[in-house]
Amino acid sequence: MARKSLIQREKKRKKLEQKYHLIRESLKKEICKVLSLSEKREIYVKLQSLPRNSAPTRLRRRCFVTGRPRANYRDFELSGHILRQMVEICLLPGAIRSSW
Repeated sequence: MARKSLIQREKKRKKLEQKYHLIRESLKKEICKVLSLSEKREIYVKLQSLPRNSAPTRLRRRCFVTGRPRANYRDFELSGHILRQMVEICLLPGAIRSSW
Protein backbone atom coordinates (compact mmCIF):
# COMPACT_ATOMS: atom_id res chain seq x y z
CA MET A 1 0.00 0.00 0.00
CA ALA A 2 1.35 3.40 -0.94
CA ARG A 3 1.64 6.15 1.62
CA LYS A 4 -1.51 8.24 1.93
CA SER A 5 0.40 11.50 1.46
CA LEU A 6 1.70 10.38 -1.94
CA ILE A 7 -1.77 9.39 -3.10
CA GLN A 8 -3.18 12.76 -1.96
CA ARG A 9 -0.36 14.61 -3.71
CA GLU A 10 -1.20 12.77 -6.93
CA LYS A 11 -4.88 13.73 -6.61
CA LYS A 12 -3.90 17.37 -6.12
CA ARG A 13 -1.73 17.24 -9.24
CA LYS A 14 -4.59 15.75 -11.24
CA LYS A 15 -6.92 18.58 -10.17
CA LEU A 16 -4.33 21.21 -11.08
CA GLU A 17 -3.72 19.57 -14.46
CA GLN A 18 -7.43 19.65 -15.25
CA LYS A 19 -7.72 23.26 -14.08
CA TYR A 20 -4.87 24.59 -16.25
CA HIS A 21 -5.29 22.23 -19.22
CA LEU A 22 -7.12 24.69 -21.49
CA ILE A 23 -4.80 27.58 -20.63
CA ARG A 24 -1.73 25.45 -21.35
CA GLU A 25 -3.15 24.24 -24.68
CA SER A 26 -4.07 27.74 -25.83
CA LEU A 27 -0.60 29.08 -24.99
CA LYS A 28 1.05 26.25 -26.91
CA LYS A 29 -1.13 26.95 -29.94
CA GLU A 30 -0.23 30.65 -29.76
CA ILE A 31 3.47 29.78 -29.81
CA CYS A 32 3.00 27.93 -33.09
CA LYS A 33 1.10 30.82 -34.69
CA VAL A 34 3.37 33.70 -33.63
CA LEU A 35 6.40 34.44 -35.82
CA SER A 36 8.45 36.99 -33.89
CA LEU A 37 10.86 35.75 -31.25
CA SER A 38 10.03 38.47 -28.73
CA GLU A 39 6.35 37.52 -28.73
CA LYS A 40 7.24 33.85 -28.44
CA ARG A 41 9.44 34.65 -25.45
CA GLU A 42 6.54 36.46 -23.75
CA ILE A 43 4.27 33.47 -24.30
CA TYR A 44 6.96 31.13 -22.92
CA VAL A 45 7.15 33.28 -19.80
CA LYS A 46 3.38 32.99 -19.36
CA LEU A 47 3.61 29.23 -19.85
CA GLN A 48 6.40 28.95 -17.28
CA SER A 49 4.45 31.04 -14.78
CA LEU A 50 1.83 28.28 -14.52
CA PRO A 51 2.28 25.95 -11.51
CA ARG A 52 4.74 23.11 -12.03
CA ASN A 53 2.32 20.49 -10.79
CA SER A 54 -0.18 21.46 -13.48
CA ALA A 55 2.01 19.90 -16.17
CA PRO A 56 0.63 16.57 -17.43
CA THR A 57 4.11 15.00 -17.40
CA ARG A 58 4.16 15.23 -13.61
CA LEU A 59 1.19 12.88 -13.29
CA ARG A 60 1.94 9.28 -12.43
CA ARG A 61 -0.38 6.37 -13.08
CA ARG A 62 -1.21 4.54 -9.85
CA CYS A 63 -2.97 1.29 -9.02
CA PHE A 64 -6.66 1.82 -8.35
CA VAL A 65 -6.68 -0.55 -5.36
CA THR A 66 -3.31 -0.13 -3.65
CA GLY A 67 -1.95 3.14 -5.03
CA ARG A 68 1.25 1.45 -6.18
CA PRO A 69 3.06 3.61 -8.76
CA ARG A 70 4.93 0.86 -10.62
CA ALA A 71 3.99 -2.08 -12.84
CA ASN A 72 0.56 -0.71 -13.76
CA TYR A 73 -1.55 -1.99 -16.61
CA ARG A 74 -3.35 0.86 -18.38
CA ASP A 75 -6.34 -1.19 -19.46
CA PHE A 76 -7.25 -2.26 -15.93
CA GLU A 77 -5.63 0.52 -13.85
CA LEU A 78 -4.23 -2.20 -11.59
CA SER A 79 -0.73 -3.19 -10.58
CA GLY A 80 0.66 -6.53 -11.66
CA HIS A 81 0.19 -8.53 -8.49
CA ILE A 82 -3.35 -7.25 -7.87
CA LEU A 83 -4.21 -8.05 -11.49
CA ARG A 84 -2.93 -11.59 -11.03
CA GLN A 85 -4.95 -12.05 -7.85
CA MET A 86 -8.13 -10.83 -9.52
CA VAL A 87 -7.61 -13.12 -12.52
CA GLU A 88 -7.11 -16.10 -10.17
CA ILE A 89 -10.43 -15.36 -8.43
CA CYS A 90 -12.12 -14.81 -11.85
CA LEU A 91 -13.06 -11.18 -11.15
CA LEU A 92 -11.83 -9.97 -14.55
CA PRO A 93 -13.93 -11.40 -17.37
CA GLY A 94 -12.00 -12.35 -20.46
CA ALA A 95 -8.61 -12.44 -18.74
CA ILE A 96 -6.97 -15.86 -18.90
CA ARG A 97 -4.02 -17.07 -16.88
CA SER A 98 -1.46 -18.77 -19.05
CA SER A 99 -0.39 -22.25 -18.06
CA TRP A 100 1.49 -24.96 -19.88
